[in-house]
Amino acid sequence: MNVVIFGKGLGKPRQLNLSGPLAAAAVLLVAGLISMIGFAGGHWYAAKTGSGVSSTELAGLGTELQQAREHIDTIRQENEDTLDAMAIRIAQMNARMIRLDALGRRLTDMANLEDGEFDFDAPPALGGPEEPVATGSNVAVPEVVEAMQTLDLQLDNREAQLGVLESVIANQNLNQRVYPQGRPVSSGWISSYFGKRTDPFTGKPANHTGIDFAGKAGADVVSVADGVVTWSSKRYGYGLMVEINHGNGYSTRYAHNSENLVGVGEEVKKGQVVALMGDTGRATGPNLHFEVLRDGRRVNPVNFIRSTSN
Repeated sequence: MNVVIFGKGLGKPRQLNLSGPLAAAAVLLVAGLISMIGFAGGHWYAAKTGSGVSSTELAGLGTELQQAREHIDTIRQENEDTLDAMAIRIAQMNARMIRLDALGRRLTDMANLEDGEFDFDAPPALGGPEEPVATGSNVAVPEVVEAMQTLDLQLDNREAQLGVLESVIANQNLNQRVYPQGRPVSSGWISSYFGKRTDPFTGKPANHTGIDFAGKAGADVVSVADGVVTWSSKRYGYGLMVEINHGNGYSTRYAHNSENLVGVGEEVKKGQVVALMGDTGRATGPNLHFEVLRDGRRVNPVNFIRSTSN
């Protein structure tokens, strides 16, 4: 290949003969120079008109990304801890439910209630229209929340049943305590029954309005039920007498006492000593004349003496 070079300083044109290895080297040199110039120009252009993100800013974005990942890991761990705590709480609520059911069954047996009236084994009967739940709640695990809601409903049901059962038992206990039953003396024997008998003073037929318990002078006389004292003084034919109103139409009288130990208006409990046995009034010796009144009418005390508490 012949290359002709023209120039003012050269005088006449010169001709170079490029062939073989020399020509190839020249071509490669020119191509290399052109590539270097193009790369340098492209780098300069990208720096001026490219994304505009420097290496420093890129490093900052990487740091922020790492911090975000660490924050996500922290939140995930906190959620796991919260779920573990909720699972433990559910287990505790289940244990309480089991104990409440056992207590309910025992109280039902103690109250002698019919089967099915308070069933602590069956799921509670529910009803009512459905209302939409307010939006915006942050619920991560619906199953856990549903389990806690179910336990909450069951606890409410058990609480309601136990409340009613408590009232039933309380009423039963109250009725037992205010219902006259049992012996009005701590020691002694029945010397005269209710009804017709021969009067010990006149020898004529007479009506006996109570039961007499013969015993030792000074023996304890006890109330057969809770109540309020409405009389504590002498009364014709009765001597020193204590009368107690038990409510529900029932009253009891304790007569011929040597001493009264309670006063009018005083509250007494079943089994409390209210007087000491004596022979005041119309009596032939130390004894207790015991009467039971229902709605103001004297009735046979034998049925109440023979009654036993459950």
